[in-house]
Amino acid sequence: MTITHWIGGKPWDGEAERHGDVYNPATGQVSGQVDFASPAEVELAVQAAKDAFVTWRRVSLARRASVLFAFRELVRARTAELARLITDEHGKVTADAAGEVARGLEVVDFACGIPHLLKGGFSENVSTGVDSYSIRQPVGVVAGITPFNFPAMVPMWMFPLAIACGNTFVLKPSEKDPSASLLLASLWAEAGLPDGVFNVVHGDKVAVDAILQHPDIKAVSFVGSTPIARYVYENGTKAGKRVQALGGAKNHMVVLPDADLDLAADAAVSAGFGSAGERCMAVSVLVAVDPIGDELVARIRDRVANLRIGPGSDERSEMGPLVTGPHRDKVASYLDSGVRQGATLAVDGRAHPVIGGTPRNQEGFWLGPSVLDHVTPEMSCYTDEIFGPVLSVLRAPSYDAAVRLVNDSPYGNGVAIFTSDGGAARQFVSEAEIGMVGVNVPIPVPMAYYSFGGWKASLFGDTHVHGTEGVHFYTRGKVVTSRWPDPSHGGVNLGFPVNT
Repeated sequence: MTITHWIGGKPWDGEAERHGDVYNPATGQVSGQVDFASPAEVELAVQAAKDAFVTWRRVSLARRASVLFAFRELVRARTAELARLITDEHGKVTADAAGEVARGLEVVDFACGIPHLLKGGFSENVSTGVDSYSIRQPVGVVAGITPFNFPAMVPMWMFPLAIACGNTFVLKPSEKDPSASLLLASLWAEAGLPDGVFNVVHGDKVAVDAILQHPDIKAVSFVGSTPIARYVYENGTKAGKRVQALGGAKNHMVVLPDADLDLAADAAVSAGFGSAGERCMAVSVLVAVDPIGDELVARIRDRVANLRIGPGSDERSEMGPLVTGPHRDKVASYLDSGVRQGATLAVDGRAHPVIGGTPRNQEGFWLGPSVLDHVTPEMSCYTDEIFGPVLSVLRAPSYDAAVRLVNDSPYGNGVAIFTSDGGAARQFVSEAEIGMVGVNVPIPVPMAYYSFGGWKASLFGDTHVHGTEGVHFYTRGKVVTSRWPDPSHGGVNLGFPVNT
């Protein structure tokens, strides 16, 4: 199977110079090939988007909303098919894949309200006979560069609002799981979106650099690792583009001694190992405030032992494989390095049984949930974003020490606190230097009408995605000062205009 670009309302019919293999992570077998874009294909996509922008920006808000509503219903009807594509190429279990589509649809729902979201302000008679009002207008051709871990949801954080605001869009999804983006493109076409408004180009750094350097792309949204986010931000802004680049994370979950430990253990396992830990909002660090560490780790160990690891297509599976073999090997290496640096391997996921699919140690990219206990801040398992099913447990002597751990991290994406003390929770919300905070909620991903994004090395740029900040990112503000003079005006006056 060959997966190709979507340009100007249809699949690209050219011959690619380079290709990449697409794998089924549960079997380790190649399931298809994806065309890699050269700068020439990026140019074709941008030109199609530029041509479409001329008319799409003038389409009424009511018409744009009607296309979005149609797209929403089509995605909803094809959720199972989208989920299957995600499972086949990413490896996550079917329920998780369907949940990803549902969370992406929340942004589509929000974007359907674009007539309300683009309402400006109006002030009558700011000076004698003078009115002022504000409007927001699209920026032009915009691009999204998205990661492998959410091949449907993260693009849907971006393109519904961008298109609703009157822009045209070029998506560069991950080359590891590219098929979902093409199904979404075909659903846009079926919904009545004009050709060229939404385009998809596949590829690697060559395509990314072509996007960052293209003078006709006015804004770029990115989600991925911190080093690449910094690269995208620096090179995109150097080329004069508006950029929002969301980077990596090391999300802490602080558990105070008064917390419900069963609730906390359930949350740590769910947030640490869902989607095989391959999500930027996964809990990868558990901070147990003395004296509950041993008891909490014991409860986590009991829960992990009962998790069912297997192919995402098997309805019994709760966690699937990792996305590629090299990534699995890199994640697993932190178990050995953690022990060498002084941590205790409380749970070794390499020994976790796999149901169905291939036997252990054969072709699938398997690694079960793993727990490193007695981790300290200088260990690489703590400092690095592992992006896999490895939970690091640190012990803190007090609430204040736990807050210092959180705030000393260079990342600032998400954090959670588990406690029965409302005062402690309120203080933590104020003191945590993190963009998204959960109180007894382990994965505090906001609803679509709020904005998603972190602080510090987890975000480059000033604007978070979706919500009102997303609307502002994909539009430019304009203020109009207007006077329709009375025919009996007073003639020329060279003085500086002032209120009278």
